[in-house]
Amino acid sequence: MGRALADAFPEAHATFDEADAALAESESGDAPTHNETPVRESGQHLTLTRLIFEGPEDQLVLTQNAQPAILTVSIAAYRVLASRGIEPAFVAGHSLGEYSANVAAETLEFADAVRIVRRRGQYMQEAVPVGAGSMAAILGLDADTVTRACEEAADGEVVSPANINGAGQVVIAGTTAAVQRAGERAKALGARRVIPLAVSAPFHCALLKPAEQRLEPELRALRVRDPRVPVVANVDAEPKRDAASAIDALVKQVSAPVRWEQVVRRLASEGVTNYVEVGPGTVLSGLVKKIHKDARVFNFAAPDDLAAVEEGLRA
Repeated sequence: MGRALADAFPEAHATFDEADAALAESESGDAPTHNETPVRESGQHLTLTRLIFEGPEDQLVLTQNAQPAILTVSIAAYRVLASRGIEPAFVAGHSLGEYSANVAAETLEFADAVRIVRRRGQYMQEAVPVGAGSMAAILGLDADTVTRACEEAADGEVVSPANINGAGQVVIAGTTAAVQRAGERAKALGARRVIPLAVSAPFHCALLKPAEQRLEPELRALRVRDPRVPVVANVDAEPKRDAASAIDALVKQVSAPVRWEQVVRRLASEGVTNYVEVGPGTVLSGLVKKIHKDARVFNFAAPDDLAAVEEGLRA
């Protein structure tokens, strides 16, 4: 993931170096808490870049490693496009992607973002004991009906919509038993499928409130600037045009649902027709196409993607 970008583009290579330096500074400059365990292999420090390029996969997928890894690859890709004059009028990101969006908008410095998302991953993982929470994708129901299924199945436990992705796809999160009950209730209400998700924590629900409370003071302590382009936030699908609002949105999104369908509809209402997904994967590209039928969607994650993006945006 990302290695081809680093090999092909100096700005991408520099991004990986910057991420490694930021995390090394954090580890050497702050006394680690009981939960901070730098990744090591055979007694040697394993940098984020090496972990991204070579694995081991069981370490890369850990939330506290996956979050800075995805952010780094996304910003490496973004910087390649920016160096070629491809700049956004608006930015948005799904969950963790909102940090990449704020880096692109220059609300946050990249080094600060790398460090804070590592903490975000740690705090999210520690908020709920492993196995106590889960998530499931509900296909074929609208968000209101999924909300009803959650309310009817809660029985005093936490379960609620976590990702409102559009096109009849809503992800729910909560305690494991409540998610199972809500999935059964959703089937009874007409859901086409209920797919349990392999996740390390029940993201974007009330169970993550402790993680939000731990992260908030660290986010508010960062040096920030007003975004140079609006950041359409997950929590309310509103464009954030000042630093305080952008940070508020990042705080609240830890335990609040990602309203991705509303985000895309807001972008469309602002006149956006071209979307470029940067970084690993094309999931958001698929969702955008389903929500905004007239959209022209491109993705950029590898050198071979560049020509199609440049040609498509010129057309």
